[in-house]
Amino acid sequence: MKKMLALLMSALLVFTAFAALAEDIGDTLVIYTPQTEKDCEVLVDGFNELYPDCEVEIVNGSAGELVARIAAEADNPQADLMVGGLTQTDGTSYIDYFEPYVSPNDAEMLEGYHSNNGIYNYNFIAPICFIVNTTILDELGITVTGYKDLLQPELMGKIIVADPNSSSAAWNNFSNMLAVFGYDTPEMWDYLEKLMNNKLVVVQSSSTAFKSVGNGEYAVGLTAEDQAATLLRDGNTEVAIVYPEEGCGAYAFGGAVVKGAKHEAAAKAFLDYTLDAHWQSVRAGSQGTLRVTNANASFESPYLKPYDEIKWVTRDIDWLIENKAMCLEKWNELYTKAN
Repeated sequence: MKKMLALLMSALLVFTAFAALAEDIGDTLVIYTPQTEKDCEVLVDGFNELYPDCEVEIVNGSAGELVARIAAEADNPQADLMVGGLTQTDGTSYIDYFEPYVSPNDAEMLEGYHSNNGIYNYNFIAPICFIVNTTILDELGITVTGYKDLLQPELMGKIIVADPNSSSAAWNNFSNMLAVFGYDTPEMWDYLEKLMNNKLVVVQSSSTAFKSVGNGEYAVGLTAEDQAATLLRDGNTEVAIVYPEEGCGAYAFGGAVVKGAKHEAAAKAFLDYTLDAHWQSVRAGSQGTLRVTNANASFESPYLKPYDEIKWVTRDIDWLIENKAMCLEKWNELYTKAN
């Protein structure tokens, strides 16, 4: 009883502290985001519990499209905030488009997920995974448990991924291959070339990569766990999530205030809210598809595999930041050669 009372008091204090700031943030906030419709709904609903007088406008698109749009609008910013699609290996690539800001809640983030550039504020963790259509795999008479299985001739032309040049989810997957097979090693490029030669299908949108597996167009999609889990949550019984047996890694994804934002106070308030332990617990618990970054957050999911049942691989974030352009150039070279 005492523990429950303490939790209720803590939640009340969080609510009171945020609510006290409501009069300072203005009445409008424009967010650019690649997040799913359900995630946006949950985020906005929670924020409006704290700031009921602030109207939030959501503009969806891929990470690459939205960053390009922010750059094009630099002289007259239309967005106040970008949430999602910004990853740890962006480094300072987009420093010209965002304002330096680190939420006070950054101090509570799990080790490895603090802001690494003074601009991004990381609010959820996205392990990579394969989303597989079990009906198609059964028809083909094969199983998929890891990267080696993607080279099976039965899967020629039946594997889909977004373009890592424009999709943060696809770069997440490409980075995991590098961590598994070795950074800039012959083994890595040999594997990628073989995968390309198995007629890997590359599309522009990350949502296409997992939704097309769900509707039976492809057998395997290389995607992020939070995206794949939405299919399970929505009741699709023909798909399953596979964590590659060779190793699975993750990026933290976050948000940043657009430089010259017209509603900067609201943008900062939204970032603070997304990093708060209570609201991260609400967000993760309501969806069941996300792993969050605050060490004090608590949630359970029927769709995500427990941490201790996944073989994790550590990524060299600094190497990936420094060599991202080179890796993408190599990807493009091998894709062009195979097609």
